[in-house]
Amino acid sequence: MNNKQRVEIRDGSINDIEAAYNLVVELAVYEKEPEAVTASLENYIQDFNDGIFQFLVAQSGNEIVGIAIYYMTYSTWKGKMLHLEDFIVTQQHRRKGIGELLFNAFVARARELDCVLTRWQVLDWNQTALNFYEKIGATIDKDWWTGKLYL
Repeated sequence: MNNKQRVEIRDGSINDIEAAYNLVVELAVYEKEPEAVTASLENYIQDFNDGIFQFLVAQSGNEIVGIAIYYMTYSTWKGKMLHLEDFIVTQQHRRKGIGELLFNAFVARARELDCVLTRWQVLDWNQTALNFYEKIGATIDKDWWTGKLYL
């Protein structure tokens, strides 16, 4: 990471929701699905206040440059786990080590919560992300398909 750039990883708060929402929209554009974001900022505010999800932020100066949105879930085979829903570092701050700091903080949070497992999804074409996960020793399970039912 650039020595001039100090990055703080901290818990996200209600004051960070708009920045987190904007990063999710940026991710959707990167993943070539900007129209797929149908949750509104108001949904994010309500759901955060209701404890549906939590998040970590990577902050450089006054700017939020990355987020990790997660929630508690359960593996019937393994036990308590933390699901990483979205993990984003804004385009201009990638390849500076911020993603690794943010991901490590997510893993530390899972350990603090006595989770036995973390889980997330990655697109098969996102080679940069796949390389990152491989580097940290993660297993990418290609045997399971994701099911969805929109309500």
